[in-house]
Amino acid sequence: MATRRKSKGAYMISAVAEMYEIHPQTLRLYEREGLLLPSRSDGNTRLYTDEDLERLEFILNLARDLGVNIAGIAVVLQMRERMEEMNRQMQGFVDYVRTEMLTHMQPNPAAGLVPMRRPVIFPVKTPAKVVKGSPRASTKK
Repeated sequence: MATRRKSKGAYMISAVAEMYEIHPQTLRLYEREGLLLPSRSDGNTRLYTDEDLERLEFILNLARDLGVNIAGIAVVLQMRERMEEMNRQMQGFVDYVRTEMLTHMQPNPAAGLVPMRRPVIFPVKTPAKVVKGSPRASTKK
């Protein structure tokens, strides 16, 4: 669904209903069910923010395009919020690990190497002896 918002601010229920071609009672139902939580003015008028409209667009996509009922929408929204929270926690953990790694790293790149107690001697390979009559001895020119 294309975004139908033109500016930042708060929108009254009648404007939102007209923008999204839905009945104001539908918005009230979404609020009763806890799907939308618009703020209120001093006169108790519902005011929908840009974030509320983004959430409404998501709800309408589920309802109109996918045929999800209100109970299903509530479950999807709850799962979405849990996933976002898990993502925030995971990002926090990654940031923590990165910070810990950077604070414990030393400027010497060889600092991570463990010294050996005794020297290691690697055997030097010598070329194989060529014996007459062996397959290596015969070379075609």
